[in-house]
Amino acid sequence: MDHMPVRRFHASPRPPRTIAVDGMDVTVTRKSIKNMYLRVRPADGGVEVSAPLRMGERQIVDFVRGRREWIARTQARLGELRERQQSAGAAGAVWTEDLVRQAETAIRAALPGLLAKWEPVIGRAPSHISLRIMTSRWGSCTPKTGRIRLNLQLGLLDPKFLESVLVHEMTHLWNTRGHGPEFQRRMDTYQPDWRQLKRELDRHPVMRRP
Repeated sequence: MDHMPVRRFHASPRPPRTIAVDGMDVTVTRKSIKNMYLRVRPADGGVEVSAPLRMGERQIVDFVRGRREWIARTQARLGELRERQQSAGAAGAVWTEDLVRQAETAIRAALPGLLAKWEPVIGRAPSHISLRIMTSRWGSCTPKTGRIRLNLQLGLLDPKFLESVLVHEMTHLWNTRGHGPEFQRRMDTYQPDWRQLKRELDRHPVMRRP
C-alpha cells in the first residue's frame, strides 16, 4: 500500500511587539519554544523576551518583573562597558592608571571561564598569560614555552574580542607555523567567524602609551 507522506508544519515566529512593564519597554518575540528567555542588548541596554506562542501577556509581565534586579545590574554593567569602549575607541586615547586597572580587572575576571571553555576544545593550555600595553598587535604566543601575551586594551573592548584573540593565540600552541593552512583549518573549526571578528577588532584605534 502506498503511503502519502505526512507534512509537518511549524508555526513561524510572530513579529516582535513592544509592551510596557512598570515603565520599561520590553520587546517580545513569540516563537515555537517551550520556555521564556530574557536578554539585555549589549548595544543599548534594551530588554528582549522570547516567549512561547500561546503564553499570555500577564505571564510575560510577571516573568520580567521577577528579574528586574538582574536587568538593572546587567544594564549598569553594560553601560560601564560601553563607556570603556568609547574611551578605548577614541582616536588618540591615552592610557591612564585607572584605565589600566579597569582593563586588568576585566581580563583577569574573564580568563578562568574562557580557559575552562576553550582548553578542552583546542586541546592545548597556555603555561602563562601576561597582559601588556601593545601598539602593534592584539596578542602573541611562544609555542615552545606555552606563553601567551594579550593586549591590555582587550579589557576595554567588547568581550567577544578578548575571547577571539585568546582562541587565536591558543591555536598557535599547536606550533602551526604562522597563519598557514593548518592554523586556518583549526580556527575555522574552533571559531568559524574568526576572520570577521579580526576585521572588526582591527578597526579599533590603538591607545597610546602615557
